Amino acid sequence: MIKACHRRFDFWSVSAGFSRICHMLLSTIALSALVACDKFDDGADPTYPKQQEKTVTAGTSSVHSGSNGGSLIGDLFAEDETNVLMVAVNGYLWRASLDTLSFMPLSSADPFGGVIITDWYSPPETPGERFKVTAYILDRALRSDGIRVSVFRQALMEAGNWADVPVHEGLASDLENTILSRARELKVRAKSG
Repeated sequence: MIKACHRRFDFWSVSAGFSRICHMLLSTIALSALVACDKFDDGADPTYPKQQEKTVTAGTSSVHSGSNGGSLIGDLFAEDETNVLMVAVNGYLWRASLDTLSFMPLSSADPFGGVIITDWYSPPETPGERFKVTAYILDRALRSDGIRVSVFRQALMEAGNWADVPVHEGLASDLENTILSRARELKVRAKSG
C-alpha cells in the first residue's frame, strides 16, 4: 500500500527565502550602480593634468604659475627689499642647522615648520653608541633663543638591542652655540657680499 505524503505549506519559510533573494538582488543592484559611477564620463580627461611650476613672489603671499628662472625652494629664503623672509623661520638659522648637522643622515627637514630630524648616527670611533638630533628653529629673528636642539643617545647592549642612555651634559647647548655661530657667520658673509 502506498501512503500519501501530505506536507503542510509553510508560508514563513518561503517568505524568508524570498526576502533573502530580494536583499541579495537589491545589494547587487546597489553595488553595480556604485561601480558604474566610477565609469561615468563627464567629459573630463581621466588622466591628471600636468601641474605647472609654482613660484612664490617675494613680499607677497600670492602664488602664481609660470617660470621666471627661479625655483620654489631657491626663493623660499630669498629676502626682498623690505627684508622679510618668506618662511616662518630664520633662513640663516635654517642653513646653519643643516650645515652643522650635515655629518648625520637626515630623516626629515621641514623648512616651513622649522624642524630638522636626523636619523640615528654611530660615530666611527664608538660604534657601540648612536645619536639622533632634533633641531627646532623657533623664531624668524637671529637670536640665541631662536633655536632649540634635543639630542638622544642609545648604547648597544650585550643582548644586541639598543637602549636609551643619558646624553652628555651640555651637548645640546654646544650644538646650539655651534649653529648660532655658523648662522652669524652666514649673515655677515651675506651682508658683505
